[in-house]
Amino acid sequence: MPRVVHFEFAVDNPERAGAFYQDVFDWKVQKWDGPQDYWMLATGEGRGIDGALMRRSEQTPGVVNTVDVSSVDDTAAKVEASGGKVVVPKMTVPGIGYLAYCEDTEGNMFGIMQGDPNAN
Repeated sequence: MPRVVHFEFAVDNPERAGAFYQDVFDWKVQKWDGPQDYWMLATGEGRGIDGALMRRSEQTPGVVNTVDVSSVDDTAAKVEASGGKVVVPKMTVPGIGYLAYCEDTEGNMFGIMQGDPNAN
């Protein structure tokens, strides 16, 4: 069964937001080495998931939870067949896998991620 494996907060000022979450929750904040402007949030050990900060945009305006799937293509087709929309088409996240952003029938955004460490 696919599960939520990552969250993202869309922010206007990543440095300010990172300092906030570090101060409030003692989360570790680290700028990602990849091609996107992205900051990883390590929330700790044990129960829970890690997340990230990304710059706010029209396509990613708020909080996004990402679900691990076996196939972005197959899941995107199911999203559309069930009345949802693919808002940001499948993209490659180098060394991580493939990601798309979708919207459900109620206007909520979520991500679907297919892990593949060989993705380029």
